[in-house]
Amino acid sequence: MFFEWVRTILILPGSVLVFFPALALYLADYRWEFSSIPLFTAGCVLLCVGLSLAAWTMWLFAKKGRGTAAPWTPPKYLVVEGPYRHVRNPMITSVLTLLIAEALLLNSWLPMGIFALFLGGNMLYFPFVEEKSLENRFGPDYLAYKREVPRWLPRIKPFEPASRGASGTDSPD
Repeated sequence: MFFEWVRTILILPGSVLVFFPALALYLADYRWEFSSIPLFTAGCVLLCVGLSLAAWTMWLFAKKGRGTAAPWTPPKYLVVEGPYRHVRNPMITSVLTLLIAEALLLNSWLPMGIFALFLGGNMLYFPFVEEKSLENRFGPDYLAYKREVPRWLPRIKPFEPASRGASGTDSPD
């Protein structure tokens, strides 16, 4: 499973957070210049938040879901714990947060262009592909979860699944 996660990270967030920004910056003949202490500090804080959220959500998928975020090794169990009790796509939130951090740390708007493309692509992919797959795999548990937990903007009060199966706690520990 470790190597599946390495492959998943290199291909999925790695391309959005490293490869495409590096290519865009290279093609734009980018030269880094320090912007300001407040913007740099905000970038560092967002970097820590984004990395922490990414690590937490990936750990939950591996431990509770018994899979990865990649479509080729999806979780076997529905994960509705931690940040998944507040928003359905916290992994996407972590990548978007990291793109904002990159823009601030690099003092460049190019990562924000990638942010817009990534967000737009996911706004199409999730409702038309990902959610249909989850409905087929997890049935009523996912439908109940989908009704209660927003796709993008977190709910304040955590979702309480009606059944243990929807919580991910039925997965082997």
